[in-house]
Amino acid sequence: MVTTEERRLQEARDGNVSWRKWGPYLSERQWGTVREDYSRSGNAWEYFPHDQARSRAYRWGEDGLAGISDDRQLLCFGMALWNGKDPILKERLFGLTNSEGNHGEDVKEYYFYIDSTPTHSYMKYLFKYPQAAYPYSDLVDTNRGRTRQELEYELMDTGVFDDGRYFDVYVEYAKNTPEDLIIRLTVHNRGSEAALLHLLPTLWFRNTWSWTRVACTKPRLTRLDERTLGAFHPELGERYLYCDRAVPLLFTENETNTERVFKVANGSQYVKDGINDFIVHGRREAVNPDSVGTKAAAHYEITIPAAARHIVELRLSDRRLSSAGDAFGPAFDDVLATRLREADEFYAQVIPTNLSNDARLVARQAFAGMLWSKQFYYYPVRQWMEDEVLPSDCERRVTSRNKEWFFLESADIFSMPDKWEYPWFAAWDLAFHAVTFALIDPEFAKEQLWLMLFEQFQHPNGQIPAYEWEFSDLNPPVHAWAV
Repeated sequence: MVTTEERRLQEARDGNVSWRKWGPYLSERQWGTVREDYSRSGNAWEYFPHDQARSRAYRWGEDGLAGISDDRQLLCFGMALWNGKDPILKERLFGLTNSEGNHGEDVKEYYFYIDSTPTHSYMKYLFKYPQAAYPYSDLVDTNRGRTRQELEYELMDTGVFDDGRYFDVYVEYAKNTPEDLIIRLTVHNRGSEAALLHLLPTLWFRNTWSWTRVACTKPRLTRLDERTLGAFHPELGERYLYCDRAVPLLFTENETNTERVFKVANGSQYVKDGINDFIVHGRREAVNPDSVGTKAAAHYEITIPAAARHIVELRLSDRRLSSAGDAFGPAFDDVLATRLREADEFYAQVIPTNLSNDARLVARQAFAGMLWSKQFYYYPVRQWMEDEVLPSDCERRVTSRNKEWFFLESADIFSMPDKWEYPWFAAWDLAFHAVTFALIDPEFAKEQLWLMLFEQFQHPNGQIPAYEWEFSDLNPPVHAWAV
């Protein structure tokens, strides 16, 4: 029997239907990467730390929590959370830099990739968010003070999850069509008391307009009505985010807060951390009252009773509906149920039937981890080395890293080892990934192996680029084995 998901894969393979256009292509860490490093020392971790991520527009990619984007990462969607106690919005995963952790860099969150089909027609993600203030300083200070012979100090060790005082935030995506995405957020209060949560589904454009001296058309987000947000991009076209109820829609710009980061006057009245400052610090002037910008969030302020749950539904679509109410209802629920059933049918044929139920769940979640770790990777090396517009702390570009790979130009979807630790491809790992992907999506596996052999990647001397920290590093010849 040919399953519905297999038919979708065939349609994508034939180029008839772009089922892969939208996916989990958003990294979970863009700060601390080589691409965002404009320092003289080449210390990427220290140059662009987590503390700047909420305030500083990225140059070469975006990151987000449980996020998705189109395959060029022009438009991004993710969620932000605030428990009323944290010093900042939870918009991305936090972790220790290479020098902060007693065992090197290390993400300090609890999140799980639960499910995904190869075309991302159905996806499910779980994030565990404490109701107490997130212990940023405690994690850094305690780990930094430990030796390599000692255990790492984990988020669980801090006590913020004691007595079940946390939220389980489930995020589900289902594609009605390749351009019409159903989104359901289900928040469980695992504690014994009612708890407040600010839930902010967020839509934003990757900043492509601040890095060139050539005039370009800037994309725009705008409020269409009390439940609908419109997104207009000169290349991507029009998209609409529908909310299941009337909630405040907050707008700012995906522009660097140069005053905070560089102590230089801002060039824009509204900046990247404007929504953060509005929610956390009550600064009403931080968001645009005209309801336009390049970053926007729907603000759900909810109190969830003890041991109860709350559901928020959204729809990101290329279809302009007559009213936001038309985006929801029985048809909305049916798409989610149908795509989950189709995922069950697909994996029933992929995973051996002689495995125990528990082993089958392990295998399915392992595939989900592979599929959720696909990321858009943008790194045109010559352009990166010769940037025209530089950050305020950089008078001229000083770099020798990867200069012999000046011809390398990447703007592709890659399978990556991890979305936080490795927000960049690693050629050695990629070969192993392809072997696993061949079990569920042979076409994608082949594409991944071919990528390294294209002229914009492979060196004229025959070498395959290793990873962004040093493309010239040597890797074992595992690509031939993977093929």
